[in-house]
Amino acid sequence: MEKWGVGPDRLHEVNPALVILRVTGFGQSGPYATRRAFGTLAEAMTGFAHQTGQPDGPPTLPPFGLADGVTGLAGAIAVLLALYHRRRNGGQGQVIDVSLIEPLLTILGPGPSVFDQLQLVPGRHGNRSPNNAPRNTYLTRDGRWVAISTSATPVAERVMRLVGRPDIADKSWFQSARERVRHGDQLDSILTAWIRARDFEDVMESFDLAGAAIAPIYDVEQLMEDPQVKAIDAITTIEDEDLGPLKMQNVMFRLSKSPGSIRFTGRRLGQDNEQVYGERLGLDPHRVAELRADGAI
Repeated sequence: MEKWGVGPDRLHEVNPALVILRVTGFGQSGPYATRRAFGTLAEAMTGFAHQTGQPDGPPTLPPFGLADGVTGLAGAIAVLLALYHRRRNGGQGQVIDVSLIEPLLTILGPGPSVFDQLQLVPGRHGNRSPNNAPRNTYLTRDGRWVAISTSATPVAERVMRLVGRPDIADKSWFQSARERVRHGDQLDSILTAWIRARDFEDVMESFDLAGAAIAPIYDVEQLMEDPQVKAIDAITTIEDEDLGPLKMQNVMFRLSKSPGSIRFTGRRLGQDNEQVYGERLGLDPHRVAELRADGAI
């Protein structure tokens, strides 16, 4: 937009109350500020890909826009904070700088701190965790995959008792998550054999009765048929202007006083230009028409 004289800085000068979110690959300053970028580059540079995949396999990228999605959530939070600041500071707006790098880096854990203090570089662990065990994916007799996590020691104990190995749960080392990780091969072999000898429904019911943590590994069709997903309306139906009834993800949280809802499935390119550039940004209709004629909007 700066080519047409309506860049964020100028807009903010014209209306200091505006809250403007700027999302770029690497941020507004620094040697990479003008580089082209996609979420894939952030997933590569932050160390996410380096830590994802099998130990003897290549770095692995996610098959969806992980960095883009995390950045979108971070940007929404930043806008809310800026609006709150504006309300408490006499209508003062501000320009927000969000890169694709920093939100994903934030949720990747304490890697920079660990390296700073111990010079340790985290590697790839497949579906295992460096923090607890057993934790992996397992195949049932009838060909279904399940995921198990034992982040809490009592849950790990229940799992071992369920699979007929209370002797393992009673060992002194079992009380330490770090030690359980060191015995990961042994624990995995026990669970793999027990689950492989049983059908999916039997495994799920047994874990539920034992109070242990397990979940099926779904494809999208199975997800949409899950009774819990249906009960909380996590996949809801919205009327689309072109497609009619359309299933899509619902709002990700529900506030008790203002639960929120989806107003539309998506907007056509430029459908809201008059409202955004006119009512929100204060440009007169003639200027909006000029921008449209120039191909800017």
